[in-house]
Amino acid sequence: MLNGLIAYLDSIHARGPAPRSRWEILLYPGLWAVGYHRIAHWLFGKQLFFLARAVNHFSRFLTGIDIHPGARIGKHLFIDHGFTVIGETAEIGDNVTIYQCVTLGGTNPANGVPGKRHPTLSDNAIIGSGAQILGPITVGPRARVGANAVVTDDVPEGATMIGLKARSTLVPAETWLKEFIPYGTPCKEPCEPNGGNRVDDLEAEVAALKAQVAALIAGQNGESPAPAPTTVGRGSRR
Repeated sequence: MLNGLIAYLDSIHARGPAPRSRWEILLYPGLWAVGYHRIAHWLFGKQLFFLARAVNHFSRFLTGIDIHPGARIGKHLFIDHGFTVIGETAEIGDNVTIYQCVTLGGTNPANGVPGKRHPTLSDNAIIGSGAQILGPITVGPRARVGANAVVTDDVPEGATMIGLKARSTLVPAETWLKEFIPYGTPCKEPCEPNGGNRVDDLEAEVAALKAQVAALIAGQNGESPAPAPTTVGRGSRR
């Protein structure tokens, strides 16, 4: 048991460089929330639903993290900072990282129909801060969900999801064979196959079309066409 706790603390330290020691990690609210959930889930499995809820509410009061007692959680879940909601039928694999203000929510919770309503996070998934993952979908192994993304469809293995509604960055999985990316969001590497310059390309295309239209109008009026405007990248504007 002690070896398991040490391995858990070390796995958190590997993903979060802020703590200076294992003792400091013991103060993390995410660690306490997962610990209380183990108790609540055991009570839930024994059909002691009121006691399970009581532990859940105490944990939420203490940590700011709400994990339904029915949720299934694997080994070494790291909830960084907190303010996270995990629904009843959510399933979380091993070595999953969840940052602050994430919701693993269900679909149509008011219809009273039981069954799988919440997401499944596969092993080594990383969920960025503010992400909303909704419905009985599966986030594949090693997948990343960027900050504030809204995901309502299955996520392929190794994909990186961004946006609202989230879309894949289309980067091949083998490109992202890295052990860990903080917040699940690449900040310096290009997310798009063309280097992320789509806006600049579109602006240049619009400028060229404007020049062609101006030339056609000038030709009809018997005027000499104006010189085509020079397009520059957004970083060169004044």
